[in-house]
Amino acid sequence: MQSLAREGLRVVRVSLVGAKFGLKTCTGVRLSSHRWKSTRPAAMSAYQSDSVRHSYDSIIKSAGDKRTYRGLELTNGMKVMLVSDPTTDKAAAALDVNIGYMCDPDDVPGLAHFCEHMLFLGTKKYPSENEYNRFLNEHGGASNAFTAAEHTNYYFDVSSQHLEGALDRFAQFFISPLFNEESKDRELNAVDSENEKNLKSDMWRLHQLEKATADQKHPFSKFGTGNKYTLSERPAQLNLDVRDELLKYHSTYYSANVMALSVLGKEDLDSLSRLVVDKFASVENKNVKVPEFPIHPFQEEHLRLRCDVVPVKDIRTMNVAFPLPDLHPYYRTNPGHYLGHLIGHEGPGSLLSLLKAKGWVNSLVGGQREGGNGFMFFTVNVDLTEEGLGHVYDIVTHIFQYLEMLRQAGHKEWIFNECKDLSALKFRFKDKEMPRNYTSHLAGLLQQYPLDHVLVAPYLCEDYKPELIDDVLSKLTPENVRVAVVAKAFEGATDSEEKWYKTQYRVEPISPDLIKQWSQVETHPDLKLPPPNEFIPTQFEIKPRPAEAPSIPECIKDDPMCKVWFKQDDTFLLPKACLNFEFINPVAYADPLNCNLAYMFVQLYRDALTEYAYSAELAGVSYTLHNTTYGFYLAIGGYDDKQSILLKKVLDKMTSFTIDPKRFTIIKELYTRALENFKAEQPYQHAVYYTTLLLSEVGWTKEELVGSLDEVTIENLQSFMKQLFSHMYMECLVHGNVTQQQALDTVELVVGSLQENTKTRPLLASQRVKHREVQLPQGVAHKYERENTVHSTSAIETYYQCGLQSTRDNMLLELLCQILNEPCFNQLRTQEQLGYIVFSGVRRANSVQGLRFILQSDRQPAYLDERVEVFVQKMESHLQDLSEEEFQKHITALVVRRLDKPKKLTSETARHWGEILAQQYNFDRDNIEVEFLKTITKEELLNFYKEHFSWGAPKRRKLTIHVKPAEAAPGTDEQGAEAAQQTTETNSPPDIPVPQEITDVTAFKSNLPLHPHLPPYQPHKDPDFVLSQGKAKL
Repeated sequence: MQSLAREGLRVVRVSLVGAKFGLKTCTGVRLSSHRWKSTRPAAMSAYQSDSVRHSYDSIIKSAGDKRTYRGLELTNGMKVMLVSDPTTDKAAAALDVNIGYMCDPDDVPGLAHFCEHMLFLGTKKYPSENEYNRFLNEHGGASNAFTAAEHTNYYFDVSSQHLEGALDRFAQFFISPLFNEESKDRELNAVDSENEKNLKSDMWRLHQLEKATADQKHPFSKFGTGNKYTLSERPAQLNLDVRDELLKYHSTYYSANVMALSVLGKEDLDSLSRLVVDKFASVENKNVKVPEFPIHPFQEEHLRLRCDVVPVKDIRTMNVAFPLPDLHPYYRTNPGHYLGHLIGHEGPGSLLSLLKAKGWVNSLVGGQREGGNGFMFFTVNVDLTEEGLGHVYDIVTHIFQYLEMLRQAGHKEWIFNECKDLSALKFRFKDKEMPRNYTSHLAGLLQQYPLDHVLVAPYLCEDYKPELIDDVLSKLTPENVRVAVVAKAFEGATDSEEKWYKTQYRVEPISPDLIKQWSQVETHPDLKLPPPNEFIPTQFEIKPRPAEAPSIPECIKDDPMCKVWFKQDDTFLLPKACLNFEFINPVAYADPLNCNLAYMFVQLYRDALTEYAYSAELAGVSYTLHNTTYGFYLAIGGYDDKQSILLKKVLDKMTSFTIDPKRFTIIKELYTRALENFKAEQPYQHAVYYTTLLLSEVGWTKEELVGSLDEVTIENLQSFMKQLFSHMYMECLVHGNVTQQQALDTVELVVGSLQENTKTRPLLASQRVKHREVQLPQGVAHKYERENTVHSTSAIETYYQCGLQSTRDNMLLELLCQILNEPCFNQLRTQEQLGYIVFSGVRRANSVQGLRFILQSDRQPAYLDERVEVFVQKMESHLQDLSEEEFQKHITALVVRRLDKPKKLTSETARHWGEILAQQYNFDRDNIEVEFLKTITKEELLNFYKEHFSWGAPKRRKLTIHVKPAEAAPGTDEQGAEAAQQTTETNSPPDIPVPQEITDVTAFKSNLPLHPHLPPYQPHKDPDFVLSQGKAKL
């Protein structure tokens, strides 16, 4: 996987070390000054080994982190972070190679990414292509990897009992990969498909364009993904053997001294140390020097330029960028974060507030951005309104006015200390991470920071050094600026095309007069420093929990106005809480117009709260608000100390909301573009959307929503808001560091505000009915075909509907998915190379479930559907051939997945909230269903398969969505025919009845029955639960 986020496109706020640096040029800042170096620690750990050069346990961690850590430097130069967590359900590991696509040979762009793909496809010790993924799948695990500019990062998780086996297979990636010729030829298609998926993505296009308008001799400018041309056709023209190039690349750069390994397991640190030494000490150290790039890719000739860009979607954005040297050496001081905090602020007196008041922008993000080993960027990104597009240079003027205000105001130590306190709070009360993501992140951090600071470095903000802030600020000048404007308005007015993504653009110099004008700006009276943050929490007491308190949510209030569920946290013990409210009124989704009005209400309301809520968000207290098919959803989360203050403000604004006509016009136009931009989403996203549309009892199409936009007026919105608040019913969940009385008081605050300010009355019980799911007919397959006019690839979603959920069917379906998951990926993606996106899994909606397959490919949808059918039918023999040992392995793997505990409060809240929204309230579902899972036999699973999936099955219900491009890509028909010819006759499907084509969605749905609602779950009425208990006793 090639990663944009990991290339530094997000704003990464790392702290800085207090050393003086000059910013006239970037040549003096070299990464060797701050990359991890081997230094003998003051406190060595007791662990010793001939393969370990240094080992120590003095790792700074957050106060609430119960895990233990050890850092190692192996004698081969590999850096290692060990994490011992006796409570973990999953073990995990990651290895980061401090080499990425900036080291691709000039003649083979994309080679680093291709190498990443190939390492999964067999090693000398484990030559089978799917051995690694098969082992992980059989033991409840999964894996992934990404290639970025300077890093290639591999990571996995697995059942905690099988870490050693997974590590042994993983280590071979870096010792003896095969790079088989046949695998290489097939996997090239996956890389090409991945690139094809990105060709119409504005995010990828804009990033490559930024590189195309930089110094073309700088490695930053390279094309990192690769495709068939760069990895096959072009090398062939140059008489280059790509397999030889892969072997050469791996043998050159995959050196232990540029690798960082992170391992998390249940074992103690000594055991983990022995495991790592055993598996990784033999990785060869080739003494590779990590490349340094002290020269910035934006040189003098690349500055003071404006680039106008034509996007795929109808978006309007502006990016204002300045080159910076690498600020990582100063991670204790973090001047970039200080400036980003102020420039990106959204409170009163901020740059965003001024630009919104003028009607020119909708949002603004500012801050430092990762570049490479020796260079960075500082950027200000804004989302432009229609009027704002005509005021691009005026917006830039205001940016420079804000920077001038900062210079004149001087740097404020109280602001730095506020940032310092907020960062310290984040670290002190940090949520626990998912093991796989955590190890991946740690492996990357090991490449940047000293071992003892790896955990804390991203949160450090210790030393106030205004001279460093001045040095960074001195680089944010008109002489160093680059401006990129993205809008459909530039169609037909460009003169250049980017090589890889074919993006149309035009570059022109910014006039010297304008640069001079910006250099002489005066401050604007409306631009001010932010006030002190009133939301910074001060109370962190963990509230006492009654001894008899239940371990799952309990209903503490149930009346005509609301139902309230409550659980006082007994797991995470952090000063945090989650308050969830679903406000139900069917008027919100009664027709396309009301759906649009509900969306407009929510967006205008959120827009009006921006200034106030931003400070709360900075202080770790935030709110979420969005419209739903039943009304709208409100959540307050974060530190519990100041949640009531934010909630009161949200409620006051909600019940006394007035519409700003100017913002109404702007947000309606933004919404209109969002609806129209759906056509540019990925084909597989279209397939998923149409599946939902065909199976949901109620659902409005994008066309129906667009068709009612003319009726979206201020008058209609005001009338709608009165209707919306006239009657309500609320489902509520209060979970976290709160007492039962506080939960009741919180809900009473919400109910009282509604009743007092909007005279809201309870909704009738008959109006609270949930939507139902369409019941597909037995023995009949249906097909719905649509075009995607933007992308050149096809997609399908093939869905086999199984019926209403039950303990028994849930586990049978999930077990089937567990067993077919790896064979599906191996067959359809690795072997048949149908596309980069190949997915199989459970689909659940409105208490109805089934098996789904999602593929995106350059092949035609009919061919993809056929290959899915062949695979599904082959699964019968696969199931029959499973040994009892293999079958039990899959049951154990699924048990591991299902009993994997939530790692943070919000994750547990989400599980409980899902039960509440489904009106099932089975808060102990995982334990109940796992008990039944353990009783399933292979015969039962085979019968379930034969009942629902095999050809001629009595309960087979199939729906397939075909999304095809307006014009098929050249050669796809020939490819499909060739692949079909290569497939043996035994793999070809027999004569399957031609699916009935759906031409009218409304007529299709109206002629079919609906599945009934499931009643709320009651264990004593669940025959499967009773059965599993009986079997367990036996």
